[in-house]
Amino acid sequence: MMRPFAVTRGDGPVILGFPHTGTYVPDNIAANLNEEGRLLRDTDWHVHDLYAGLLPGATTVRAIFHRYVIDANRDPSGASLYPGQTGTGLIPLSTFDNVPIWQQGREPDAAEAARRLTMFHAPYHAALQQEIARVRARHGVAVLFDCHSIRSVIPWMFEGTLPDFNIGTNLGQSCALSIEQDVLRICAASGRSHVLNGRFCGGWTTRHYGRPEQNIHAIQLELAQSSHLAQEAPPFSLSAPSMDALRPILADILHAIATRAYQLAA
Repeated sequence: MMRPFAVTRGDGPVILGFPHTGTYVPDNIAANLNEEGRLLRDTDWHVHDLYAGLLPGATTVRAIFHRYVIDANRDPSGASLYPGQTGTGLIPLSTFDNVPIWQQGREPDAAEAARRLTMFHAPYHAALQQEIARVRARHGVAVLFDCHSIRSVIPWMFEGTLPDFNIGTNLGQSCALSIEQDVLRICAASGRSHVLNGRFCGGWTTRHYGRPEQNIHAIQLELAQSSHLAQEAPPFSLSAPSMDALRPILADILHAIATRAYQLAA
């Protein structure tokens, strides 16, 4: 079996996490998906391409497997990220529109979930944790920037239209205030819609690794896919003009974070 993650090591203080851009589904798992599931609709389409080359020296850790195999940004215990709100779990049973993705009677059971935790979820996070430790040992600080996207309109999960930039810091607990404010400032200056700790205030990755008191900071940016896709439906292709307009803003964010990281380490 292929390795479930890919790491590119950099020499700077920033780590980019990509838990949801992978599209690999092993044949034995794909055989159990229904027609809707095989569309892989809830992928963070092209997000790793959006960030490619924006910050020289950044380390990247990317999950190769699809979130329908197992969601790398969910608590391995299965606990809900947003108790009382609608959403998908560790191994999703439906899309973000609450449409089933597995053939009837072929949904993954507890034993299968445990197997996928061992084969996919745990190795990804072991790699991520190793890179955080390496970067912090080198610089005295590490900043994990978790990169995400989602369709801009999903009535089952939230009302209305999602802002272009959705910043998540676990209500200010996962990173230094200065990092949070740097990102918020750049998003606001862009003139685009934005929110801090709104519907998405950081997934399990942000909450689990963000330890500002140890100079390990984590922040999540959820992009509305309308900001960079030609259409939020198959084939989910990129819009080159939208991508060209968005990348300089993302570059400003990453460079600001890197500058702030060196200040926090001083």
